[in-house]
Amino acid sequence: MTNNKASMEGTDLEAVVHEKSGVTHSEHRRGGLSPEDWEFLNTFPEDHKKKILRKVDWRLVPMLVLLYLIAYLDKTNIGNAKIEGLTVDLKLKGIQYNIVVAIFFIPFVLFEVPSNMILHRFKRPSWYMGGIVCAWGIVMTMTGIVQNYAGLLIIRFLLGIFEAGFLPGAILIISNWYLPNETQVRIAILYTSAATGGAFSGLLAFSIAKMDGVAGLEGWRWIFILEGICTVIVGVMCVFMLCDTPALSTKWLDAEEIRYLELRQLSRRVTSPGEYKEGDSHFNLSIFKDILFDYKIYLLTFANWSNAVPNYAMKFTMPSILTGMGYTSSMAQLMTIPPYAVGAMSAFGFAIFADKYSWRYPFILGPQCCLVTSFIILFVKSGDIEQNIAVCYFAVCLACFGMYPILPGVNAWNVANTPDPAKRSINIGLLVCIGNIGGLIGSYIYLDSEAPRYPTGYGTSLAFGLAGIVAATLLEFLLKRDNAKKARMTDVEIRERYTEEELQRMGEKSPLFKYAL
Repeated sequence: MTNNKASMEGTDLEAVVHEKSGVTHSEHRRGGLSPEDWEFLNTFPEDHKKKILRKVDWRLVPMLVLLYLIAYLDKTNIGNAKIEGLTVDLKLKGIQYNIVVAIFFIPFVLFEVPSNMILHRFKRPSWYMGGIVCAWGIVMTMTGIVQNYAGLLIIRFLLGIFEAGFLPGAILIISNWYLPNETQVRIAILYTSAATGGAFSGLLAFSIAKMDGVAGLEGWRWIFILEGICTVIVGVMCVFMLCDTPALSTKWLDAEEIRYLELRQLSRRVTSPGEYKEGDSHFNLSIFKDILFDYKIYLLTFANWSNAVPNYAMKFTMPSILTGMGYTSSMAQLMTIPPYAVGAMSAFGFAIFADKYSWRYPFILGPQCCLVTSFIILFVKSGDIEQNIAVCYFAVCLACFGMYPILPGVNAWNVANTPDPAKRSINIGLLVCIGNIGGLIGSYIYLDSEAPRYPTGYGTSLAFGLAGIVAATLLEFLLKRDNAKKARMTDVEIRERYTEEELQRMGEKSPLFKYAL
């Protein structure tokens, strides 16, 4: 089988190939399927395919969106609590607030790959995901009663441990239900809940802070307590409502639909389905070696950092930036809503076109250019921010417009070029893990002593945006070069040069696989 044609019992089946990206739609690869399964998959009615996808969308995506909304609120509500008096009441001085924000990311980064490896082994992902959500909800509630700096550090560290598994886990679940040319829209819908969460968090914090003095507790404490209780409730819902696998979804999928969903996932693989058996250890050194010596993961990381560093930094500091414009703390909470709403619409819009054309690069590059432009404006104009409120507020909105499409695009690009599920579970976790180091960097770049100009914050964000443009462009060039090399070999030459076993071991490096651009 070549990447442009699939052969079955002497019959050539036309593969669906997008001319710009060179991506073969995964369901047209045999992937070790029997002739009967391949015939079933290839002749499955188009209208029925769309019906099944709609059913999966309505059962899977809303729960993941709700979970990510909760995760976002619990990760970033410390920024809202800060301007409601947290730093004053706990007597935080100097960069202690930055340390509190940053310590969250240490376990958050370290536990993401192990968490995804554990999740991949779970027969019912809903149990694992529901468990970690309940755990961080309990920790979040405890934040509302913390009394000092040391206690806050411990709470934030624990929160990082339990939240680490959610985003890579959610992307892994999406990749196990959808084909590569369907993933970015779903990841974008998931990620826009973060943007929606940013808008909602300001409104929610504004409302909850009015409880200041209730039961003798400050308003910022009630933010953590009430949001933590809501998180536990959603975690319990997750156990019962999150979809596990097609085989375990007999209550809402019939046998034919389950067969279709399972076969199209098997057909994605360049390797045969038997290469990684259910009992195999996921601590396979060859998989880690393959990933760690792969240039794609590093370039995708820099592309990811063009979102992660400025985005995390902005999440924790946007209320403070807005108060620097002269708004009261309550009004600043409300003024965070439009930038996040713009980011949500942007991520979804770019994802639609990226999936439609099966081409990631231009729909990452465009947002990156907007991001760079926004931080140039902020770097130049924020020194006299009260005289440039309109242009600076526009730049904040433009920054969100540019930031939010990047993560869905980068992760969809990663998924599309990792056909084997065992390797994909690690690859997704590693990309998110390394990407979130950007959150650790972003925690330190906005210094209160530099307000309102924030040269370190805006300058660092600008630098990572430019680095992301270089990384994405270089990745596009290298993938095109590798695809051209693979295209020089005919199917006969490939079969003469490599055994079937060698082709299986090569995975996406096989000349039968064409990289997604």
